[in-house]
Amino acid sequence: MPIGFRAFLEIERPSAELIEAYREIPSSNIGDCVKRMNCMFGGIRSYNRINLVGPAFTVKVPAGDNLMAQVALDYAKPGDIIVIDGAGYADRALVGGMMLAYAEERHLGGFVVNGAVRDLDDIQNSPLPVFAMAATPLGPYREGPGEINVPVVCGGQVVMPGDLLVGDSDGLVVIPRGDAEALLDAVKQNLAMEQDEMKRMKEGTYAEEHHKDIFTGAFLKRGGSFH
Repeated sequence: MPIGFRAFLEIERPSAELIEAYREIPSSNIGDCVKRMNCMFGGIRSYNRINLVGPAFTVKVPAGDNLMAQVALDYAKPGDIIVIDGAGYADRALVGGMMLAYAEERHLGGFVVNGAVRDLDDIQNSPLPVFAMAATPLGPYREGPGEINVPVVCGGQVVMPGDLLVGDSDGLVVIPRGDAEALLDAVKQNLAMEQDEMKRMKEGTYAEEHHKDIFTGAFLKRGGSFH
């Protein structure tokens, strides 16, 4: 297949059970457990405040062209997240209301766009999560080239086909497919510990000395001193 017009349709995905296990876990807790290494940045945010979780079905397109993103809608599986690497170009929208309606009909899992979207009323009324960098009324070209299920860059992170994405109002985190199962226990423990500490703080039973041990201890360990 020629570079630039390729579509790889067979990808490995995390199990449905594993995907579901991540559904109620905040992106921030996952970000803590991947050592702050896998969180998207660069302005990518939720456009309808609907949480996202699912495997990445990746699309690489040139700036302002969504031909292969349209093609991807027919070949992604239910629950897949269409991740479009549009080179961070924000002057032409790569996803709009009609694509969203068709994705909903096909029971896809949502969109992450390293670029712009449009039709914000449709996006805000859709049950599918949409994350993107920007919004513009200007539509895309549909000439190509483009590739499906190749490595892409989105929000400063490499996303591989089948990687697990978790997104919420804080942002998005990428979990490499091969690490998702092993990471789950650590993420659950991190969340439980944080919830316990938060509960004790609100009840007024969180010990000041415990907080000092952690943070003043780290300050002193690094050579800090009080004057």
